[in-house]
Amino acid sequence: MTDTIFALSSGPPPAGIAVIRISGPQAHAALTALTGKLPTPRRATLATLADPQDGTHLDRTMVLWLPGPGTATGEDSAELHLHGGRAVVAAVEAALAHIPGLRRAQPGEFTRRAFANGRIDLAEAEGLADLLSAETELQRRTALAMAEGVLSREVESWRTTLLQLSARLEAALDFSDEDDVGEGDATLPTGFTAGCTTLAQSLESWLTRPRAEPLKHGFRVVLAGPPNAGKSTLFNALVEQEAAITAAEPGTTRDVLTHACALDGVPFVFVDTAGLRDEGAGEIERIGIARARAAAEKADLILWLGPEGEGPDGRPLWEVSARADDPATPHKSAKAIHLSAQTGEGLPALRTALINHARQSLPAPGQAALNQRQHTLLSDVVQSLRHATTESDPLLAAENLRLARRALDALIGRTSTEDMLDTLFGKFCIGK
Repeated sequence: MTDTIFALSSGPPPAGIAVIRISGPQAHAALTALTGKLPTPRRATLATLADPQDGTHLDRTMVLWLPGPGTATGEDSAELHLHGGRAVVAAVEAALAHIPGLRRAQPGEFTRRAFANGRIDLAEAEGLADLLSAETELQRRTALAMAEGVLSREVESWRTTLLQLSARLEAALDFSDEDDVGEGDATLPTGFTAGCTTLAQSLESWLTRPRAEPLKHGFRVVLAGPPNAGKSTLFNALVEQEAAITAAEPGTTRDVLTHACALDGVPFVFVDTAGLRDEGAGEIERIGIARARAAAEKADLILWLGPEGEGPDGRPLWEVSARADDPATPHKSAKAIHLSAQTGEGLPALRTALINHARQSLPAPGQAALNQRQHTLLSDVVQSLRHATTESDPLLAAENLRLARRALDALIGRTSTEDMLDTLFGKFCIGK
């Protein structure tokens, strides 16, 4: 990485302060070109910025000179804390662009350099990406735990234990004729199986934790049932908006409607679906019904507004009578939730029940949670450890430990493909 990059790392102007970050081997030259001298390291300094090309006055502001490697990116860095007007930011960026060796940063490039220079690992970078996109307090606290290295420290501990197991096994293979390191070339070291089992159990405790996806994307609640069951009215009441069209005509809802919101800090995605029926639906409504069934298969929870006992199988389901104020509504058992989506009767109790149920399915506040990639790799580690305990041949056991180490290394980015890194860091904003 020989280029020096720069970008606006604060919010878009106008703003009270606009921060431009510079990182790379020419950071000191860029700061000197703008201010005329290099400030004292790591001390905020008042300076006048001038365009190196013609000496045009740009701004009088605070600057920071941060020599590497003790910086966010691990490189020489500088920060310009400008007055936050659009014209000021544009003028300074134009001046930087004309300095030899400097260019505008790509999305996520600062964080990618931090990863490449060992300032953060891949799990921490993923946590940082989630932190930047967090919209609720629960999302923020979980993402912060990952960004601050809660999982990474566990991985390092697991890796140390795995290396110790591997070293004992290699000693048994290399020096099987020596009594102090093994019991023979066809025998596993004493305690090897127990050590692998204990480590696997430690990893499995993480695999059983609530996952990151429902927290990141929202706990998905799908409203399903036949036409005119009150789904759209309940949907609007839950999201507190007239998001769905309601009418007495069957088949009014013909597509899947989604709305994300937070209830008491818990992220939800509510999904309104077409009424399910086998007869009387036109071509467009049939497409909507097919999409409704597909949505139900992806639900974290289904609110079933149809006949008792006829809801979709395979997903958690609550039976709801959303027209408890209508005497014509068929009676449901006491197990069903009775409310009136029209008058609001019973809605607070439903919201409270949804919040409590979702919290049980989501990570606890501040608890690190695995995403799909991390869960898959950690599952691979456990599988390799379990296989190692079933082997009587030390060579095969050693191969399983090697596979376990490789999966752990991939989890924190010691071995990663460029395509995967491009996908991750491309999600970051320009100045991060």
